[in-house]
Amino acid sequence: MSMIEVTRDVKNPLLSRREITCNFKGLSGRLKKLEAVDMVSKKFNLEGKIVIPILLKNETGRPVVSGSFYVYEDEKLAKEHLKAAVFARIEKAKGAAAKPEGEAPAEQADTPKEESK
Repeated sequence: MSMIEVTRDVKNPLLSRREITCNFKGLSGRLKKLEAVDMVSKKFNLEGKIVIPILLKNETGRPVVSGSFYVYEDEKLAKEHLKAAVFARIEKAKGAAAKPEGEAPAEQADTPKEESK
């Protein structure tokens, strides 16, 4: 039994993208957007394509997360169709995933502490 249940998989020829909506069973409260993108990419063999997480929503009273994703062939086309904030959010999540837990942010680690008088 798969953790991913596809509820909608549509090609949108007007916007030149594929729109996938699916449910992730048993991952409520633990699924991050980048992890969801990886899972969808592996399930649908989308290596080399741009997968954008649009919405991850926890269902009330059930351990299910509903997710919506847009799949583009070209990153330039994706940037024309979607807001810049979407890409900024993805880059921020990638940066947070790359930084190990428990490490202080760079601006706090470099500044010396002032002694109180």
